[in-house]
Amino acid sequence: MTAVAFIGLGVMGAPMAQNLVKAGFDVIGHNRSPARTDTLVASGGRRADSVADAVRDADVIVTMLPDSPDVEAVVLGEGGALETARHGALLVDASTVRPETSRAVAAAAEARGVRALDAPVSGGEAGAVEGTLSIMVGGDEEVYESALPVLRAMGSTVVHVGPAGAGQTVKAANQLIVAGTIELVSEALVFLDSHGVDLGAAVSVLAGGLAGNAVLQRKAPAMLARDFTPGFRIDLHHKDLGIVLAAVREAGVALPLGTHVAGLVASLRAQGGGSLDHSALLLQVESLSGRDNELRSRPV
Repeated sequence: MTAVAFIGLGVMGAPMAQNLVKAGFDVIGHNRSPARTDTLVASGGRRADSVADAVRDADVIVTMLPDSPDVEAVVLGEGGALETARHGALLVDASTVRPETSRAVAAAAEARGVRALDAPVSGGEAGAVEGTLSIMVGGDEEVYESALPVLRAMGSTVVHVGPAGAGQTVKAANQLIVAGTIELVSEALVFLDSHGVDLGAAVSVLAGGLAGNAVLQRKAPAMLARDFTPGFRIDLHHKDLGIVLAAVREAGVALPLGTHVAGLVASLRAQGGGSLDHSALLLQVESLSGRDNELRSRPV
């Protein structure tokens, strides 16, 4: 049985690790908050008290962490994954981080005889639970092929997109598209509501036409119910759009709409909306339209 160390059992990581257990892998989980491992243990996984304990005998190491500094600490730091991983182990970083972080991890892994891939995911909490994530993978193609059994246990769309860091570049583009789409769906809903249209009916017909998209299907019902319980927090999308803007500056290309949406996300976060789901951009549009000036009193 392939042993998989899974580091980071948050909203996304916990169900991803559970799907690996369901697929027959021996999963050893570790999380900074130990209580997070309880669900994994209940589903048949094992608990590790440290990163070193988790990865020491693992064939595959999967990390699902919030940001670049977390990956650098857990993977590259003292007592981290690379310091303890056995020669020939496979490291799969499913976090969303800067492309240069993934390239640095890949170089450090190679120096220690560990194969590394950056494999960020898209699909939200629902995709993680259902095992239907879209996984964009950067790294050596042969290493990618060897990782497919693990990746396919967590996602239904798994694609190799280029060398180290390429997965993160594609994920940045994904986050740009998602943020822009949420913003436009929010604007459409406020526009429709201002004309007294039946919003449920409008969403239904729009979803069936050329305007149909995953945001309308997955997010609009909760937006109409004004339920912004976080599946993916504004704080995290703000971080991801920061990655986009940094990469854009490096490439020297223009993102006129994307830059504006990033500003709207930053504004919502500054107003106290960071812990809300990213679909709460609807509240920002309402506020800008003079239809809601009590954003801070909105329940999470």
